[in-house]
Amino acid sequence: PVGVQVQAKVYPANVEIWHQGKCVARHERTFGRFQKVLDLEHYLDALIKKPGALAGSTPLEQWGARGLWPESFDEFWKILKERRGKQDGTRAMIEIIMLGRKHGYRELEKAVDQSLKLGCFDVSAVRLLIDAESRGARRYAEPVEIGALSSYDRPQPKVDEYDQLLRNWSGGEVLQ
Repeated sequence: PVGVQVQAKVYPANVEIWHQGKCVARHERTFGRFQKVLDLEHYLDALIKKPGALAGSTPLEQWGARGLWPESFDEFWKILKERRGKQDGTRAMIEIIMLGRKHGYRELEKAVDQSLKLGCFDVSAVRLLIDAESRGARRYAEPVEIGALSSYDRPQPKVDEYDQLLRNWSGGEVLQ
């Protein structure tokens, strides 16, 4: 927004923009003239409203050139578009990419790969897989000795006596 004061920190490999003590943007530094380095992550909030702009965007092209857009993302996106239509499928893919902000893009790539292997093609499936991965290995409950519970043991019911109802049934009337 207009009038917001930010601080720019210039480092040898990147430039960071800080606002109220928080890094809000980090760009790869370029030393050539008239070069543009665009980070797809910075456009996601706008693209969710206009998903049609993602396919031919320069930030997406640059992510691909830098190896940040794996083939599994293309495969997943294609399936989303087939299932949901071009607009909604692209919007869902943008939501998936947004998960990388919070969890990291390597974790996102693992979750998308796993989702493809499982045949789950939904944002919720990828979110669940990322959350499960971030929580770490599952711990199983320790076995419990049930010796003290043996006082609650009861004999299994006998249903032999119900067979006599079948012998008396002629098949035409309902027994009540």
